Amino acid sequence: MKPHRRQPLYLAFLLHRLSGLALEDSAGLDRFLHWSAAPLVKLAEFGLVFLLALHLFGGLRLLALENLPWRAPQKNFAAIAVAGAFFVACGFLLQAF
Repeated sequence: MKPHRRQPLYLAFLLHRLSGLALEDSAGLDRFLHWSAAPLVKLAEFGLVFLLALHLFGGLRLLALENLPWRAPQKNFAAIAVAGAFFVACGFLLQAF
């Protein structure tokens, strides 16, 4: 196996290239765009965005807990992280429809 194929980014290149080949013709792209406009797909995208935003805000909360001096209101950071993630995901969902 060639050395460059052992790199992690080679897998990203390969997936990018294969997905481009799968949508090479305009009819395939139109079918994919029609499928991606389905409400169930939009709901799944909402779930993904919510989980990504939750991960982001949870990481920020963890950084604050580890690096700031401890105070009682820091317990509320978990609730703020979930609420922030929910609002980000809802904003995405509103733009999707």
